[in-house]
Amino acid sequence: MTSAEETKQDDPAGSGPGGYAEARLRLLQEESRSGPSRRSALSGLTDQWLNAQFARAARETGVRGAALVAVGGYGRADLSPRSDLDLLLLHDGKARPAELSALADRLWYPVWDLGLALDHSVRTPAEARKTAAEDLKAHLGLLDARLVSGDAGLLAGLRTSVLADWRNQAARRLPQLHTLCRERAERAGELRFLLEPDLKEARGGLRDVTVLRAVAASWLADAPREGLAEARRRLLDARDALHLVTGRATDRLSLQEQPQVAARLGLLDADALLREVYEAARVVAYAGDVTWREVGRVLRARAARPRLRGLLGTRGATAPERAPLAEGVVESDGEAVLALAARPDRDPVLPLRFGAAAAQAGLPVSLHAVRRLAAQARPLPVPWPAEAREQLLTLLGAGEPTVGVWEALEAEGLITRLLPDWERVRCRPQHNPVHTWTVDRHLIETAVRASALTRRVGRPDLLLMAALLHDIGKGWPGDHSVVGETIARDMAVRVGFDAEDTAVLGTLVRHHLLLVDTATRRDLDDPATVTAVARAVGSTGTLEILHALTEADALATGPAAWSTWRGSLVADLVRRVAAVLSGAPPADPEPDLPTAEQERLALEALRTGEPVLTLHAREEEDEAVGVELVVAVPDQPGVLPAVSGVLALHRLTVRAADLRFLELPDHLGEVLVLRWRVAAEYGALPQAARLRTDLVRALDGTLDVPAKLAGREAAYPRRRGVVPPPPRVTVVPDVSPLATVLEVRAPDAVGLLHRIGRALESAGVRVRSAHVSTLGANAVDTVYVVDPDGKPLPPTAAAAIAAQVEQALT
Repeated sequence: MTSAEETKQDDPAGSGPGGYAEARLRLLQEESRSGPSRRSALSGLTDQWLNAQFARAARETGVRGAALVAVGGYGRADLSPRSDLDLLLLHDGKARPAELSALADRLWYPVWDLGLALDHSVRTPAEARKTAAEDLKAHLGLLDARLVSGDAGLLAGLRTSVLADWRNQAARRLPQLHTLCRERAERAGELRFLLEPDLKEARGGLRDVTVLRAVAASWLADAPREGLAEARRRLLDARDALHLVTGRATDRLSLQEQPQVAARLGLLDADALLREVYEAARVVAYAGDVTWREVGRVLRARAARPRLRGLLGTRGATAPERAPLAEGVVESDGEAVLALAARPDRDPVLPLRFGAAAAQAGLPVSLHAVRRLAAQARPLPVPWPAEAREQLLTLLGAGEPTVGVWEALEAEGLITRLLPDWERVRCRPQHNPVHTWTVDRHLIETAVRASALTRRVGRPDLLLMAALLHDIGKGWPGDHSVVGETIARDMAVRVGFDAEDTAVLGTLVRHHLLLVDTATRRDLDDPATVTAVARAVGSTGTLEILHALTEADALATGPAAWSTWRGSLVADLVRRVAAVLSGAPPADPEPDLPTAEQERLALEALRTGEPVLTLHAREEEDEAVGVELVVAVPDQPGVLPAVSGVLALHRLTVRAADLRFLELPDHLGEVLVLRWRVAAEYGALPQAARLRTDLVRALDGTLDVPAKLAGREAAYPRRRGVVPPPPRVTVVPDVSPLATVLEVRAPDAVGLLHRIGRALESAGVRVRSAHVSTLGANAVDTVYVVDPDGKPLPPTAAAAIAAQVEQALT
């Protein structure tokens, strides 16, 4: 046999690494081959090549009694396009170290030459077993060990020992493994709630699937199998597509790659991709919760068994006690289970009663019980009977335990069976980074927050139901508040609310953003603002519920959505609206009288011809809600952009601003007084003297504010691939009879209000007040402007100025 023929026989994929690389590339480019088929084929092709490499290397080095073993993902024959190769060179210890080193070099270097990542080790079975005993992760990898080439007996003996050790040490190893899983989840987050999830490390990802296999191998507990294999396949398919799109061994599904990954998987868009990934992660995470709970139960039972034998002698063990929780529901061994006499086929309210009883008792629900309910429970009549509605509200009002119970019912399809419209929001992503959760989880979190506020309202049932439904329209096209009102009314009728309560729920859903948007973006001293809110809300009872819903919604959104400052603004608006709804006439604008401090500052500014200012903290209920900055400047052009620019340079975030011209007595002159509510981005507040110095320089032109701000922005470039939508400036009609209202929506950036001020200054209009609202990376700034005579702008002029400001921000 010639040398070439011998090589071809040893290396069916081609001659050496080059032949394997070509065959590998052809396989990855086959459009018809994807998913499990491609992963299996890629693993087989790699086995074939490495088998040939091993045979040749063993023959050249003369090493016998060795085996090449695949571990980890490669051991499971689940190679993704850019997966690393986890290889163990197992040997019987009889070869000389130099021979083993030569054998290893002939195996590892061809892999490195191809640019493939390699995790490798050389050990005897005893050494591998010892390493596994000391390193939990190494032990997990060996559970999936698979022979690639060489002495099968070596691996068979090692696998038997490793599995025996794993099962014998399960009582010690599994708690350690559970701790590792919790620590990893804290670092990587929950996959189904992340906009850029790590498909492997995040909770509910591929690493957790591997962990569940390891738990099953211990024979201590087994994961729920329904849907788990499909969830694993979806996550692996997404990772395969990600590897092919990026050309890198990455597990993070970044925003910029999501459209391409979705297209490669044949999905409609990035949202469809995320929803599919979230669905898979939900299945994995739920299986993990059930499995770890079962592990804990078994370990507790094992620990208690010797003591129980000593107490009972020869009488034997007793069955767990079953304490009643509700009709048809009992507690057994730390779980809510169905009573022996429960008949789901005759009791359509039982699923809700079961969930409510479990949540109120703070207990997890039995997987077997939930599956029995899903299989046997009769559908509820429509509209629901009163008991069903009451049990739903009891479940929603249970606080934190509601989350786990709701998700367990949802995992088995009971929630969508009870509330069909829930399907549209289930696992639906929210691309605004302010949101911590997917739509469905946000709704439940809002109910949890609302449950703590039920003592503040006369109708806690309507508060809890509105919390559950306020974003239900996000599963449909259009304004989710408008669409959601219709859906909420339909669902309220289905659940059994009467016509009056249904109307209130519709109003709450339609206007669930009204209070916070108005309080942070409108001038509350303008009577038209308060009147418009009162007209939309309609009654003090509805206002009371809407106030609590606003707070619950914001708290459940994320840390950026609520603060003491926002809460104080909303509370101020609610007080004003409540007065109007109680019959008081809309308050006239208060006389624009200056305070003593403002008069003092104005006189000082007029005397010196330069700006003067004061800076002091404002507190409410013993908590700082911001800092009030008052600036007095002799009337001159460019004051607003100068002040806002200096504040930006000193890293002060503007929350609100109003401007007024103060006519001093005795015809001393006119001074511009600006009141600002600001907060430090981080660190301590700047000194007032430094602010004043920079403001003087900005006004006289010796401080180039635009250049300084441009340098600051250039120093912190936006993340590659995250392209925000362009700024948009609109005229908001029918808001105020006193001024024209411009709403600026733009990416939050250094000096945004400064640029807005410059654009308005160049347009020749005066700013009466400004209200700044920032959520995450987006800002919504509302500016009340008037013409030089202090009057609102004509519609055509207002539209032209809005376009001019938008152009300046683009």
